[in-house]
Amino acid sequence: MITLLQLGTELGSEFFSASSGTFRAIEISGVHVSELEDPTTYLDGGELLLTTGMPFAASAEDSQAYMRRLQDKQVRALGLGLGPWLHSVPDHVVEACQLANIELGIVPDQIPFQNISRAYWRLAARDQASDLMGSLGTQTALARAAVRPDAINAVVRGLAEALNGWAAYLSADALPATYYPASTASFLDELRSESMRFRRNGVPSASTFEIQGHEVALYPILSGTKIHGYLGIGAGRKPTKADRQIIMTVCTLLSLRSRQRELSASTHQALSSATTKLLLHGQQEAARLIGEEAGLGQIPPQVRILLYRKGPSTDGTTALQAIASLDRSSGLPDISRALRDCKLHYEQGTTSYLILSEPAERSLVAEPAAQQTAISLASMAGDQFNSPAPEVRAILSQALPLAEIPSTLSALRRALDSVPVGTLASGTADFDSSADTWVKTLQEYARADLFSAVSSYLRHRGRWEEASRELAIHRNSLRHRITVAQELLGANLDDPDVAAALWLALRRAQKKAHHGS
Repeated sequence: MITLLQLGTELGSEFFSASSGTFRAIEISGVHVSELEDPTTYLDGGELLLTTGMPFAASAEDSQAYMRRLQDKQVRALGLGLGPWLHSVPDHVVEACQLANIELGIVPDQIPFQNISRAYWRLAARDQASDLMGSLGTQTALARAAVRPDAINAVVRGLAEALNGWAAYLSADALPATYYPASTASFLDELRSESMRFRRNGVPSASTFEIQGHEVALYPILSGTKIHGYLGIGAGRKPTKADRQIIMTVCTLLSLRSRQRELSASTHQALSSATTKLLLHGQQEAARLIGEEAGLGQIPPQVRILLYRKGPSTDGTTALQAIASLDRSSGLPDISRALRDCKLHYEQGTTSYLILSEPAERSLVAEPAAQQTAISLASMAGDQFNSPAPEVRAILSQALPLAEIPSTLSALRRALDSVPVGTLASGTADFDSSADTWVKTLQEYARADLFSAVSSYLRHRGRWEEASRELAIHRNSLRHRITVAQELLGANLDDPDVAAALWLALRRAQKKAHHGS
């Protein structure tokens, strides 16, 4: 904004203070010329009003009434042009201006009022250019800050300093707030509350409101229609056009940063899924290579496999958060830390698979940090406290080497079918209880003699040539029958636990048939 002091300095002898001193540094919003008795209808307030004094200079009473009207309109500066009407300034005009707290300036005879207007706009153009250059410099600095590792911290601090106020960024995914300066922490709870109100009302636009007597602006950080977070601002001055440009630049930078994080997370998730799938299928070396390239870290030699299923009304994020708090079977460890650190996650159909690290020297115990994260998630969820409990069931294997993962999965999947909702069960396999059912299934299969094929395969410990010779069939036919049997049973016959339990059940069935005959 242009001040009366700047204008007087620019014009010199063409416009000077009626007092012996200099003008005060009061802001003026424009220059207006009028000879009306009441010009306030055409004023917004804040202008410098130029006049020859015709409406008021004839008497002290008229002068005081005129100045009161200007005061009510918040006009704080008057330029009196000397010439045909007044050759000098009457004392009662000076006194009326002082009573109304209106700064009085003199425009000498023969000086056009247009000179005052032109000088004002020259200053305004310089001020705007200066603001623009300053804004461009600030925006450039903020853009550079946006590519730093601590981008959000740097951008938020830069914005707060540029506005001589404070700024805070609230992430929509429950990450800790980023703010500057430290005193901004006292506003965070109310900012979160306001942001949750916006979320319930759909995609918001910017909003202004008051917090603890301070005017606050809140801007959504969007990528399309998805809300990534909110930028709260408390400026230390009335924002200028250049300030608003800086704010819009910061909103754009934060949106781009959030989009980059979203794409990075999507890529990381795809690589995690591929690595996990390879491990589930026994491809350990390929999984290690992809995991190293993806930055997933070293895959430990000893792991636990977690399988879970969620209900149709439960989203994936909510399901993961709920697993650590499910009712656990006796003897199962707390897996809060392992879930938090887990980088290997794969989803197939309705079942999700997590490969959790199995520490060598310590149990998986929940940490305060994990509990604090859960609290943060709950506080950001707002109304979700009243939502139904997540429909999740899960099963956790015993610690096992990577090579045993494929042979364990079928038993874990079968066991998961019987786990009640809201429970995390132990994956210790009870194959004996299922083996008799498997035998019955083999016996009832009508299209081929799967009972004899499986019996011979297990008797010869998976040696195709010997088993096929005993059955008097081609080994490819035997391979086909074993494949059909495994699919039918949902079990891997090369799993030692499965093979042992099934072999004993087959022997029992054979003995029963022999005695029956």
